[in-house]
Amino acid sequence: GRHEVWSWKTASKESLCLMWQKVKVQLMLSMSFLTALFWYCRRLYSFIAQLLKRWSNYLQRQLIRNLSVLPEVDLLGYSAREWKGETKQAKQMREAYEGLFRSCHIKYLRQVRRDNYSVVRAVLFQIFSQGIPFPSWMKERDILKLPEKLLYSQGCNWIQQYSFGPERYTGPNAFGKLRKCIEALKTNWAEISATRDHEERGSMCNTLFSDESKEYKLYEAIKFIMLYEVVEAYEQIKSRDEPVHNLFSLLFARDSSSDPLSFMMNHLNSVGDSICLDQVELFLLGYLLEVKIRVYRLHRFNTEEFLVNYPDEYRREWNEISLLTEDDHYYHIPLFRT
Repeated sequence: GRHEVWSWKTASKESLCLMWQKVKVQLMLSMSFLTALFWYCRRLYSFIAQLLKRWSNYLQRQLIRNLSVLPEVDLLGYSAREWKGETKQAKQMREAYEGLFRSCHIKYLRQVRRDNYSVVRAVLFQIFSQGIPFPSWMKERDILKLPEKLLYSQGCNWIQQYSFGPERYTGPNAFGKLRKCIEALKTNWAEISATRDHEERGSMCNTLFSDESKEYKLYEAIKFIMLYEVVEAYEQIKSRDEPVHNLFSLLFARDSSSDPLSFMMNHLNSVGDSICLDQVELFLLGYLLEVKIRVYRLHRFNTEEFLVNYPDEYRREWNEISLLTEDDHYYHIPLFRT
């Protein structure tokens, strides 16, 4: 009986050992497989992460390359890079930038693309990025109907000679093209101004101002609204129904813009193509958009013309935006830090 028990124990022990050897082999194979799988997944994850990072960096570089309003840079660093040397002009510009830094609490700036839409772009970008709503008069009337009203109600058939900046376009399709521009302005302005989150609004602005075809429509819409208001003021002056703002008297006093048609042909048609808005038109721009445009004119530093407001007569409730210019042609956006 003892022999049988011993034999059974031995057989059981040998069976267990044999099973353990087989299980051990399977476990080792499984562990090796899992280790290899973990190593492979880790390498795959690392590869995908690097690929996504490269793609993200590429998209970011492309976005920055296409941005017409660049991210903020240090004001004095920008001045040192742009105005090297010991010429009289370079010294004056560095002195003006240092004055902005010390006296005006301007520490950074955002560079705006140097083209003939520069000032309109700088103004509209700030209106959008600050979430400034439509001016009061735009809330009271449908701006989509302005081209139709100008063409049919006021008989301005010469609107067919309107040119769209670099696209020297004229003809009967100008009406439809203008309506699309105004639709783009109204839609984007409403959507961005309704966005309360500052970072989200900034991201929307960066996307919009990195697409030339979209942003050019905005600028042409602004140009047309300027033209429409000039027509309105001209009709009021002729009929003497009600007084108009002094800036219209200044505008019509110029030989090159004595009436709306000459204003369009000699000024607005070339804006975005060969010329930028001039001083009188900046007054008109601020007046129509109901914003106080404060401009630091660096080439007029230490004179009474260094800081100018457009328009000079404004309402207290209007929002304020700021620009800086070195030559009254190209404009950048100053950023304040206390």
